[in-house]
Amino acid sequence: MRLFSVATSGDRASALELLPCLWQFGRDRNALNRETASGWLRKGLFHMAKSEIGAIILAAGMGTRMKSARHKVLHAIGGRAMIRHLLDSLNRLGASKQVLVVGALKEQLEEALPDAEFAIQDPPLGTGHAVLAARDALAGFAGDILILYGDVPMVRAETMSRMIAALHERDDTALVVLGFTPRDPAQYGRLVVAKNKSADGALEAIVEFREATADQRRIRLCNSGIMAVKGALLFDLLEKVDNQNAKGEYYLTDIVAIARGQGRGAVAVEASEEEVMGINSRAELAEAEAIFQAERRTEAMEAGVTLLDPATVYFSHDTVLGKDVTIGPSVFFGPGVTIHDRVMIHAFSHLEGAEVGEGASVGPFARLRPGAHIKAGAKVGNFVEIKKAVIEEGAKVNHLAYIGDARIGKGANIGAGTITCNYDGFNKHFTDIGEGAFIGSNTALVAPVTIGDGAIVGAGSVVTKDVAANALAVTRAAHTEKEGWAEKFRHRNAKDEES
Repeated sequence: MRLFSVATSGDRASALELLPCLWQFGRDRNALNRETASGWLRKGLFHMAKSEIGAIILAAGMGTRMKSARHKVLHAIGGRAMIRHLLDSLNRLGASKQVLVVGALKEQLEEALPDAEFAIQDPPLGTGHAVLAARDALAGFAGDILILYGDVPMVRAETMSRMIAALHERDDTALVVLGFTPRDPAQYGRLVVAKNKSADGALEAIVEFREATADQRRIRLCNSGIMAVKGALLFDLLEKVDNQNAKGEYYLTDIVAIARGQGRGAVAVEASEEEVMGINSRAELAEAEAIFQAERRTEAMEAGVTLLDPATVYFSHDTVLGKDVTIGPSVFFGPGVTIHDRVMIHAFSHLEGAEVGEGASVGPFARLRPGAHIKAGAKVGNFVEIKKAVIEEGAKVNHLAYIGDARIGKGANIGAGTITCNYDGFNKHFTDIGEGAFIGSNTALVAPVTIGDGAIVGAGSVVTKDVAANALAVTRAAHTEKEGWAEKFRHRNAKDEES
């Protein structure tokens, strides 16, 4: 991402030029504001010029509460595997080394993330043991290391940056712990932070709830488990962790006390509860999806999009919306959708892998499948399905039609009930409809077939041959009429009923 690629150059002037970008990131309550952005620059936040950033992502858990054959971190939020949300944040940050610690179902992760680097934890003996499993993969890496969790996917790159900045505010700081203040602290571990102003943010201890005193349980700041540690110290600290506890496991949190025992400092940085929520069940996955969607709806409206019923509109992670777009109720955006300015998406429409040009109209009850390209001013109406087809400028497909593997020329009109018969049971074939052509209602266009510019196809036709430009094609049977036949038919049947 440009923000960090420029910042890592060590060019202070370039970094200052990016303050507007930082402030834009800070539109919500958890991201940057002007004061913190400026402060980071003064303190040399963009220290990435001095030190690389690496990440260890723990993803070795069994995920039994998901009750799924799929690895927990491959379940989707906003149409994208949760692990990819986290990796995207790391890429935005500029993390040059990323290691996933895996265990059960590792083959699924290896297939889903072919470019990732993996370390194996087997058997699983706690979080400290899991981080230690990444030591060989990070051999020779002397940068700062973030320790993250694959099932905590909503941590922002900006939050990670704050952690790295805090790690370098004092020379004696060994690690940073990310805390949060939940609505209900319940049985979370508590972060005991120094109260004196001279040691503002200094972390004195992580206390597990079951071991906390009554006063410590009243602390609202809780442990997320996420850390940033100086790479030169991490594995030495982990070597000193033991498993003398009820579970016989090696706890990552123990390195706080070990570091302090060596005279080194620890610092707490705070994020929102939503940002650090863990996803361990289908219910929590749904909650994370709801948070994701609420944020995207707010972002869309702040950017100039009208949502007539925001709670019923669902976005994907990569939905792109122009200005003065209006979206009706119950509209779903799957991955890969781009909507240009002044588009109207009517109610109950479903879009995936599609592009809609400026001033176009879609729906209601329309479906745009992958490869659909609706150009400027075109109209796709109710109960119309478009797949791998271009609807050119000003063309109309207003109702009850299927257009697949096709081009609909500029200004063409497609009547109700028209179908492009694109599949012969083995292969897909293309239909080309020229500029200004008119296709009558209830027409079947048997591909491959070309309808020339300005041609007219009569309603009810089954077209199997190309139609020349400006020609009329009609293939329905000749009209036959038998005078008085209907009256005789009714009279005959009435007699049958009487008998």
